[in-house]
Amino acid sequence: MAVSAETVMAIKTYQNQAEALVKNYFLADPFIPYTSVLGGIFACKVVYDLTQLVSTFYIKAYNGLTKIQRIEWNNRGMSTIHAIFITAMSLYFVFWSDLFSDQQHTGLVTLRSSQLSIVGLGVSIGYFFVDFGMIFLYYPTLGGKEYVIHHSLSTIAVAYSMLSGELQLYTYMCLISEVTTPEINMRWYLDTAGLKRSAAYLINGLAIFLAWLMARILLFLYLFYHIYWHYDQVIQMSLFGCLLTFLVPAVLFTMNLMWFGKIIKGIEESLSKETVTHIGIYQTCSSSFLHCK
Repeated sequence: MAVSAETVMAIKTYQNQAEALVKNYFLADPFIPYTSVLGGIFACKVVYDLTQLVSTFYIKAYNGLTKIQRIEWNNRGMSTIHAIFITAMSLYFVFWSDLFSDQQHTGLVTLRSSQLSIVGLGVSIGYFFVDFGMIFLYYPTLGGKEYVIHHSLSTIAVAYSMLSGELQLYTYMCLISEVTTPEINMRWYLDTAGLKRSAAYLINGLAIFLAWLMARILLFLYLFYHIYWHYDQVIQMSLFGCLLTFLVPAVLFTMNLMWFGKIIKGIEESLSKETVTHIGIYQTCSSSFLHCK
């Protein structure tokens, strides 16, 4: 069917108007923080729904769960995707990008930012908003007081860093700790699916231990070291920025140490149970062998 010239012109006009709208508003520097936050919220909704859809058709254990378990299942799928995204962004900015490199002479490292770094933080804030809302809605099923404290500090610090352009390096350093989220979620999935006694469950526990040690203990010690050696630059931020720099990592590190102690205790219990199981099997086999003889 032929399209009239007037129709073609109308389509091009609408297309140009849409491109101008995106360029002048959604992608304009003043609007990037808010656009990225909305994008993060929208992405969370999409991932949540996709997790529900895929799990319904391809994971047998999912349909046997209670309503609140299915909600948590979907929520953990959402948090896993966010963790992968923000961990990749954080590793790039902290270790590979020149944005926060000491070799760059483009101003104080504590005051540097870029459009991409702002977008990354905005998407993360969108996730924290969604997750925060679900925690309050289903409290304390999806997380107790420690999760509220953790998310409150994280949201405030990330939002301030995104809007002010300050302390983005330290914000991304802290966000690398999200690398432990997929392992923790996988542990919950295995437990919920009745695979708590599987070899995968034990391997997952060891993976959590190593990831937690690297990202939430050793990396935070490096963060404190970096703050110490760049103290002259840190104190040139605003008073609130300085407060967040010293307070938030310290509180999160304290919580990380407390959780790390629980992880070690859990691994010790798991290993102890495995040892007892293997000893029991050995004794049973030995008794059977002697009985046969």
